[in-house]
Amino acid sequence: MESRSLKNKSLLIIFYRNPELGKVKTRLAAQIGDAKAFSIYLLLADHTRRITEDLSVHKALFYSDHLDKKDNWSNKKYKKHVQSGKDLGEKMMNSFDTGFTAGYQSICIIGSDCLELTAKIIEEAFLKLKTHDAVIGPARDGGYYLLGINKLYPQLFQHKNWSTDAVLSSTLDDFKSLRLDFWELKPLNDVDEERDLPAHFR
Repeated sequence: MESRSLKNKSLLIIFYRNPELGKVKTRLAAQIGDAKAFSIYLLLADHTRRITEDLSVHKALFYSDHLDKKDNWSNKKYKKHVQSGKDLGEKMMNSFDTGFTAGYQSICIIGSDCLELTAKIIEEAFLKLKTHDAVIGPARDGGYYLLGINKLYPQLFQHKNWSTDAVLSSTLDDFKSLRLDFWELKPLNDVDEERDLPAHFR
């Protein structure tokens, strides 16, 4: 009964950039070249798919540019959408709004940049949302790899310098100003630059 209840009320949103040579992992590509950065992006995406596909929550894949019904993300396991909005914050806010409007009570969002992320950590996030207003997974670069909330707080997605080391601290300040009871997951590394790669990928 517990897993059925969780599945019916919880949604995992995955932000996914359509794989296209020269348009993914651009910071990494500037250091190691487009081709190698592209292959690493595909590995990251495959890792994200493998750790999420069997989670007992609903899953929504939000593509950056266009839907792809023929890729290796299951059309049965992932409801597919296209991101909408002017910047990352607005795109994330709109995706959360889509989920809450559909009736979900707990929603987490992740990207596809974190090799250290596991199914167990995502499950922990949803578990903590049963007793907290919000949950966040700090990335060691000053951003976050996961954000989870039980209702929409537009402030969390506004007035941020996205893709900078100020995003995490700014979001934590928002939690405090909104007086949210929040849980911090363990810090992990996002892969944005060559130094973020495990040794065997370099």
